[in-house]
Amino acid sequence: MSAHTARIGAALAAGCAIALLYPATPAGAAGSVHLSKIYYDSPGTDNRSNSSLNGEYVQITNSTSRGVSLKGWVLVDASNHKYTFPGYTLGAGRTVTVRTGSGSDTSATKYQDRRAYVWNNDRDKATLRKTGGSTVDTCSYNNSRVDYTNC
Repeated sequence: MSAHTARIGAALAAGCAIALLYPATPAGAAGSVHLSKIYYDSPGTDNRSNSSLNGEYVQITNSTSRGVSLKGWVLVDASNHKYTFPGYTLGAGRTVTVRTGSGSDTSATKYQDRRAYVWNNDRDKATLRKTGGSTVDTCSYNNSRVDYTNC
C-alpha cells in the first residue's frame, strides 16, 4: 500500500469516527412553534382597565427557519377561555404577543378583546393547539410570588 493510499484510509477512518461522535441533527432541533412566556399577573391593581388587561399576555415563538400559518390555531387556558388566530403567519424567528384586552392587531401583537382576565394569578395552564385540535405545546405555572413564567 502506498503512503498516499494509507493517508486516504486514515482520513476516512477519522471522518467515520467523528460522524459517530456527532450524530445527525434530529428533526426536532430544526425549531418549533412554542409557548415562550406567560405574564399572568399584570402590573399594579387588577382593576379590569384595558391597560391592566393588556398587561396580561402570552408570547408564542417560531424558532423555525420558515413562516408558519397560525390560522385557526387556538390558545386556551385551563378554564377553556379560547383565542383563535385569524389568518396570520408567524414569521421565521419571530414572536407574537397575545394580550388579553383590546387593541389594534399588528404582526407582533394580537388582542383577545376581553373585558375580564384570562390567566389566574397563582396557577393555570396554557395550551396551543393546531386547527385540527392536536396539541402543539403546553405551559403550566403554580406560583403566586412572581408575575410571569418562561416556558
